[in-house]
Amino acid sequence: MNLAVLRDTGPSPIDDDIARIARTTRCIAIVGLSPNEARPSWGVARYLKSQGYRIVPVNPGHAGSTILDERVYADLREIPAELAVDMVDIFRRPEAVPGIVDDALAHLPNLATIWMQLGVRHPQAAARARARGLAVVEDRCPKIEFPRFL
Repeated sequence: MNLAVLRDTGPSPIDDDIARIARTTRCIAIVGLSPNEARPSWGVARYLKSQGYRIVPVNPGHAGSTILDERVYADLREIPAELAVDMVDIFRRPEAVPGIVDDALAHLPNLATIWMQLGVRHPQAAARARARGLAVVEDRCPKIEFPRFL
């Protein structure tokens, strides 16, 4: 066995990005947040809230109600600018990502990060967000990643 493969070479560039995101993010819009406690989105939102992040649920089917004691918005366009959303966490299918990214870029002035959950990737939308100076994380979960850096 090649021992060089097992050697720790330190944090990867994505780890550096995730560490910075975990430490600087304050308000996270969670697109596709379900009120069903058995759904992964609910567990992730509960975890993020327990760590002191403000969560902003986005789910058109539950707009106007509350999830985890937070008002649910139908889409990113409805979120008031004063909430200062700086990260969007996407729990939707890849084909929905371009529209979500476009709405986020157009309507969230404090946006710094687009995060796509496990199984969610969209290279073209990611490239558009990166071209606007945003950090983009694809196919990862903050509930898994953030504890390494908090």
